[in-house]
Amino acid sequence: MQADTPPARTPAGDAFTTLVVQILRLNGHLIAAGDALARPVGQSSARWQVMGMVEHGPITVAQIARALGLARQSVQRVADLLERDALAEYLPNPADRRADLLQLTAAGRDALRAIQAAQRTWADALGAEIGESELRRAGEVLGRVLEVVARGGAGEG
Repeated sequence: MQADTPPARTPAGDAFTTLVVQILRLNGHLIAAGDALARPVGQSSARWQVMGMVEHGPITVAQIARALGLARQSVQRVADLLERDALAEYLPNPADRRADLLQLTAAGRDALRAIQAAQRTWADALGAEIGESELRRAGEVLGRVLEVVARGGAGEG
């Protein structure tokens, strides 16, 4: 007896699946590139992401996690490491005593600026190679995909 074959995806479903696979592969390459950009100042992509979220002022770990689409526990581990290394510090949160605010220290701001300077050079070179108009179009499409997936479009799963 032969197992039932699942129905084929629609052409739009195939296109979406191809895009997702490319995004997942790209994510791996971006994390590796981010690690390489952050390594000279002793940091990683994960630490860079959290520092970038805190750059403009104190914010809770839960807010960082929601904004990045990550588990709060994984962001908490990174935040604790940043605090341990004196790159960030926790402050009391007047709005919620149970959820401290994370803020960068002067050393954290210096490390973030160094990573951002390296990233500018890298991004400018890649941007020139790919082209601004093509990147803007891709950004619009990815923005739409993010919007639909984030709101649970088409009944997730």
